[in-house]
Amino acid sequence: MTRPLLYETIVDHLLDELRAGELVPGGRVPSETELAGAFDVSRVTAKSALEVLRQAGIVERLRGKGSFVVPAPPDLAGVTARDLAERPEAEPASAAAGAVSRRRGPDGDVDQAIAFLLPDFSESYGLDLLTSVEQACSEAGIDLILRRTRGSQREEELAVERLRAAGTVDGLLVFPVHGEFHNASLLRLVLDGFPLVLVDRSLDGIAASTVHTDGIAAAQALTEALIRRGHTEICFASPAPSHTSTIEQRLDGFRRALATHKLGPDAHRLTDLVSTLPGALTTENIRHDVAEVRRFLDAAPQVTAFVASEYNLARVIALAVAEHTKQPAPSKQSAPGKQPALPEIACFDSPVDPFAPPRFLHVRQDQAEMGRRAVELLRAQLAGQTAPVRALVPFTIVEP
Repeated sequence: MTRPLLYETIVDHLLDELRAGELVPGGRVPSETELAGAFDVSRVTAKSALEVLRQAGIVERLRGKGSFVVPAPPDLAGVTARDLAERPEAEPASAAAGAVSRRRGPDGDVDQAIAFLLPDFSESYGLDLLTSVEQACSEAGIDLILRRTRGSQREEELAVERLRAAGTVDGLLVFPVHGEFHNASLLRLVLDGFPLVLVDRSLDGIAASTVHTDGIAAAQALTEALIRRGHTEICFASPAPSHTSTIEQRLDGFRRALATHKLGPDAHRLTDLVSTLPGALTTENIRHDVAEVRRFLDAAPQVTAFVASEYNLARVIALAVAEHTKQPAPSKQSAPGKQPALPEIACFDSPVDPFAPPRFLHVRQDQAEMGRRAVELLRAQLAGQTAPVRALVPFTIVEP
């Protein structure tokens, strides 16, 4: 016989304890951390052992409490870990509580499944990212579960906890929401060694693998493109950074561009806009931001260009500029090197429309590469890799 796998050793040990009465129906089963320490294996290996017992209907996982022997376990006389691996998957005891049973593929192995949590998506940003993640999962034979968190940290936290408690996914891709404080559930995933990749942004203090654009370099390149077009008085516009890495990095890149070209340390900033926060794109909030931009233009008439942190904010600024000048917004930007009649607007991302050129000078992030790399990094963790990896994806500056 071949030598037992590491997880099989753990399963056989727990089966022996059940037969000996050391583990009883309803009794608590050692956690992943406890098993990993006792057998000197990784948490992934310990998790695999508990998953085998769960699939066999011997163990159930209770949210926030741990793993327990089911009230009426099946007959285990003479049963080994390999016997369990060859059985059809049993309906888990928690199915009545809403857990989803895992499928087996044609080779008999349990299919891998991951979840992708993101605030929302649109044509300007997120749709191509989601499409790329789905394509990469499909090619790898991985089931994908999608959860929209709608920009709410509470929704994000509940989604993480529910997915993990149900035992329906092997790993998570998370596009974190804006927020001044980190989601505690994400920190717990990292501390527990659960496979996790953060997408689009990093979170300070959380040592997780991340895939994102170099926001500092991208914002610097975008601002320098405006400087080459003759602008020296440029304003950065965004919602409040609130410890959100993407906005903080873009503001940093904006400042670096001004410093590099010796345009002074006192940059124009308008960083209290609200309409483009998740769930806040309402008529009332748009009107609020339009009024804020108009007040800014009254106070700083020397400003000839804006760097907006995102596409929809660029649209809000364009509306404000048109109202401020009491004339329609221009159909195209002024030629490079000439003083524009109206402030020029640059931004991050823009819908790709094959029937019309882009409206604004903008940074185009490689969403397809971002999604592909995110799935690649998560698969590496599922295969046993534990060291966090920071992957940067390319960007391009697109002329209007």
